[in-house]
Amino acid sequence: MEHLVAVYGTLKRGFFNSHLLEDSAFIGEDTLRALTLFDLGAFPGALLHPSAGVLVEVFSINEHTLRQLDILEAFVPEAPESSLYLRQKLPTRHGLAWTYIYNGKVEPHQIIASGIW
Repeated sequence: MEHLVAVYGTLKRGFFNSHLLEDSAFIGEDTLRALTLFDLGAFPGALLHPSAGVLVEVFSINEHTLRQLDILEAFVPEAPESSLYLRQKLPTRHGLAWTYIYNGKVEPHQIIASGIW
């Protein structure tokens, strides 16, 4: 089964976790205004909170890649409350895409107002 995933941080092309998507088809970019992006240091985190927008890259991925992304993002479907990120489908101009939403506290981290990490 194929899925769409929207990524905004270390999984984007050229960043250090992009190798996990190297066998996936790049579909295009979009700006998700339902998200606010935070600088968490080595990686960003997005919260479901309206903003000027977060730039995402959308990929078509298979089940195996989705499981690999879940591991990277510390998403545990059986125990979402203990997950570092939650996985939720959000609308993009390319269709509904899985997006990883940060599940921790963002204070005192800074908002990335540009929406680009």
